[in-house]
Amino acid sequence: MNKNIALVLSGGGARGIAHIGAIEVLEEKGFNITSISGTSMGSLVGAVYALGKLTELKEWLINLGKLQVLQLVDFTFASQGFVKGDKIFSELKQFISDANIEDLDINYSAIATDILNKREIVFTEGPIFDAVRASISIPSVFTPVETNSSILIDGGMINNLPLDRVKRTPGDILVAVDVIANVPFYETEVNETKFASKVNEFRGYFEEKIATRISSQLSYFDIIDKSVNLMIEEVVKLKLAKYPPDILINVSQDASTLFSFYKAEEIIAYGKEVAEEQIENYLNSKS
Repeated sequence: MNKNIALVLSGGGARGIAHIGAIEVLEEKGFNITSISGTSMGSLVGAVYALGKLTELKEWLINLGKLQVLQLVDFTFASQGFVKGDKIFSELKQFISDANIEDLDINYSAIATDILNKREIVFTEGPIFDAVRASISIPSVFTPVETNSSILIDGGMINNLPLDRVKRTPGDILVAVDVIANVPFYETEVNETKFASKVNEFRGYFEEKIATRISSQLSYFDIIDKSVNLMIEEVVKLKLAKYPPDILINVSQDASTLFSFYKAEEIIAYGKEVAEEQIENYLNSKS
C-alpha cells in the first residue's frame, strides 16, 4: 500500500495543537507526508513540520507557563483587533525561519482571506513566515496583515479545511484533520495535575481582565468562537462532500477553547488518541 499522504490541517485556535499529535501518529504508522495545506493554526503547525521543527514547537508549547502566555499577548487599541501579535510571532520565529515556501522539501500551502477584495488567498511561494502570519489573523482578535491592495485575515473565514488546495501525487492518500469537528468529546486519561491550577488561574484572570462577561454561561471569546465555528462548519461540510478524504480525523471542538494554549499536553494527547482510532480503522479496511 502506498503510504504517501497529502495532509490537510484545519484552523481552530488552540485546538490546532492537536495536529501535532495526529502527525506523530501518522509518522509512527509509517506514513510519508509529501504535501501539506493548512489554514490558521493548521498553517502554523504545517509550516513548522515542513521546516523540521515540530518537536521543538511541541516542547515549547507544553512548557509555556501562565505568565509566559500572558506576556505574549501585546494588547492594542486598534479597531481591527485587540492583539497586535508582534510578541507571539517574534517568539514563533525560532520555529519558522525566513525560508521561502518554494524552497521547502515538501509541498506546502497556507490559506488566508482577503477581506477587502472578498477572495481566498493561497500562499504557495514567498516567505513562509508571512504566509502563516496572514493565515492566522483571527478577525477582531489579531490585527490583520495589510498590503497596498489587500487586507488579509484568517483563512478559516473562507476555507478552513483546504482539501482543494493540497498538492496531490499519483496514488497518494488524502488525510484531513478537522480540529473544530462537531462531534462528542470524551476526556482522555492524561494526567492534568501538573496543569490544573495554572489553567484555572489563567482562565479566571483572562476573563476578568479582558473578556467582559456577556452572560453567566458565555464570555466574549466564547461568543466569537462559537459564532465563527457555526459558520465554518457549513463550509467544511460542502468541502468534505466535494473532496472526500481517505482518512478524516475529527477532533471535537469541545476538546478546548479558542485560546486554551496552556492545555497543550492534553490537546496533543487527545489528537493522538483520535488519530490512532481513525488511522487504525483505515488500515483495517485495507487489510
